[in-house]
Amino acid sequence: MAQRNSVTRSSKLGPEERAAALARLKEKELDILVVGGGIVGAGSALDAVTRGLSVGILEERDWASGTSSRSSKLVHGGIRYLEQLDFRLVREALIERGLLLQRIAPHLVKPVRFLYPLKTRVLERAYVGAGMLLYDIFSYTGGRPPGVPHHRHLSKRQVQSLIPSLSNDALIGGITYYDAQVDDARYVSSLVRTASFYGAHAASRVRVEGFIKVGQRVVGVQAHDLQTGEKFEVRAKQVVNATGVWTDDTQRMVGERGTFKVRASKGIHLVVPRDRFQSAMGLLLRTEKSVLFVIPWGRHWLIGTTDTDWNLDKAHPAATAADIDYLLEHVNSVLSIQLTREDVEGVYAGLRPLLAGESEQTSKLSREHLVAHTVPGLVVIAGGKWTTYRVMAKDAIDAAVDALDGRIPQSTTQDIPLLGAEGYQAAWNKRGRIAQAFGVHRVRIEHLLNRYGTLTDELLDLIKSDATLGEPLPGADDYLAAEIVYATSHEGALHLEDVLARRTRISIEAWDRGVSAAPVAAKLMAGVLGWDEDTEALEVANYLKRVAAERASQEQPDDASADRVRLEAPDIMAVEGK
Repeated sequence: MAQRNSVTRSSKLGPEERAAALARLKEKELDILVVGGGIVGAGSALDAVTRGLSVGILEERDWASGTSSRSSKLVHGGIRYLEQLDFRLVREALIERGLLLQRIAPHLVKPVRFLYPLKTRVLERAYVGAGMLLYDIFSYTGGRPPGVPHHRHLSKRQVQSLIPSLSNDALIGGITYYDAQVDDARYVSSLVRTASFYGAHAASRVRVEGFIKVGQRVVGVQAHDLQTGEKFEVRAKQVVNATGVWTDDTQRMVGERGTFKVRASKGIHLVVPRDRFQSAMGLLLRTEKSVLFVIPWGRHWLIGTTDTDWNLDKAHPAATAADIDYLLEHVNSVLSIQLTREDVEGVYAGLRPLLAGESEQTSKLSREHLVAHTVPGLVVIAGGKWTTYRVMAKDAIDAAVDALDGRIPQSTTQDIPLLGAEGYQAAWNKRGRIAQAFGVHRVRIEHLLNRYGTLTDELLDLIKSDATLGEPLPGADDYLAAEIVYATSHEGALHLEDVLARRTRISIEAWDRGVSAAPVAAKLMAGVLGWDEDTEALEVANYLKRVAAERASQEQPDDASADRVRLEAPDIMAVEGK
C-alpha cells in the first residue's frame, strides 16, 4: 500500500532523517526557512518545497505541540461566522473542507453529523435553515460536490429517536448538518512528513534564538538543537515566521515592533466516554458568548469550547475548575441525565492565535489571517483558523517568493495528497482481506487505515516481524505497541510526551491519562532511540509529573492558580539542562 517516489529520499521522518536535515541546514543557504511547526508552518514548508524551492522547517518543541494539537478537531466552515456576515471566510473554509475530505487527506478527515436544536417555532427554524442553506451552497466549488450530505429539518420526535439522552424540554425540533473532523496533531505530523518526502529539511526540538541580519535584511536564524545542546546558524533568502501565539515574541527577536498583534484566547475541551449519553450525532449549542460543540470522537465525546483571554505561559495553557464547570453546565442544560466531574476522563486546553485590535472580546476577534513582509527577508503569517491552513500557507509563500529572483511556480498544494492518502479508498474496500492476511482483527485494520492510510502496511510489517507489537497498550486498548515504535522511527517523536499526547491521543482518551501505558511506551521508544535505563526512567517520571500537574491545575479556581500548578511539572527542555 505504501507510496514510492524515485525522486525523493524516504517517507520516514525518524532520528536519522532529523540528523541528515540538520546537516543540510548547516551547510547550505535555503530559499525558504519556516520557523514554527504547527499546521501553518508545516503547510508553508509543503507549499514551498512543492514549488521546487529549497526549504527548511524548525520547531522548538514537537510538531503541533502548541495550538495545532489542541483544537476542537473540526474541519469546518464556521456556522457562527455566517451570523457575523463573514461569507468570504465561510466559503473559503468550506472549499478547503471539501479538498481535505476528498483529495488531500481522505484517510484523516472524515464527515461528522451535528444537530442544531431549535428552541422556538417558525422564525428560528426559518432563520437557522436559511443559514444552513447558505452553508450547503458555499460548499460547492467548480461543480465539485461538497463531500458531505446537505442539511435536513427534523421534528421533535425524530430528534428524540436519534438522541434519546436529550431532555424533553430542551427543544421543539432541530436541523442536522454535516462538517468534518480530524485528529489535528496526526494531520500535522503527516503534513511535515509529506514536506520532508518532497525534500524539505525538517527538525523539531530546535529553538530559534535570534535572527541574523545584514543591515536591515534578515538572512537567517541562530538555532539551538535542544537534543544535543549544539548552536548553529541557518541561512535563508527568506524566513517565514509561522509561530502562532508566539508571533509577537518571535518578532521582538528581530527588533521589530510588528504591524499587528496576536492575542491568545484559551479554549478548553472535555473528553467523556461515548456511553455517558446516547446520541447518533454531535450537537451544536448556542451559549451567551459563542457556540459549544459536542463532537463524536471514537469511543468518546469531545465537549468544548471556552473562549477567554490568556496572558500566562503559552506552552502549557491550563484548564481551571471554573472552565470545566462552565462546559458541564451548558451541556447539562439539554441532557436528561446530567454529566458530572466523575464522567470526565480527559481535559485539554489550547490557545487560539487571534489578530488583536478589532474587539475587546476574544470571541469576536477576527479569524481572518494577515501576511506581512515586515522587514526585508522576513514574512510573518498570523491569525486564521485550522481549516484554512493551506490558504494561509499559500499566501505566506506567495509573499516570500515575491522577493526571490526568477520565476517561481504557483502553489500546487490543492492537488497534492498527504502521504497515505493515495489509494486509501481501495485499501479501505479490501480491509477485510488485509485483516485476514495478517491475522489482525478487522476493527484494528480500520483503526490503522484511518490513522495511516496506505502507510498501514508499514505498521503491519512491524507486527509481522515481531508479533508482540500487535498487542494493545495497557490502559489504552485502542492503540497498538507498533504505533509507538512507528511514531519514533517514522514520525519524528523524540520524547515520551510526543507519542502519548500527539502521535496517539492517550493522554486525553485514557482514564489514567496514559500512566499505565507510559513505562511500556518508553521501553518501545528506547529500542529505537537508544535510550539507556536512566533516560527511559526520566522520560516516564517527567510524563507522570505532567499528568499530576495537569490534574491538579484542573482543580484550581482561576487561571493564575492553574498556571502556577501546571508549571510545577518540569519542562522537557529545562530538565535536560540545554
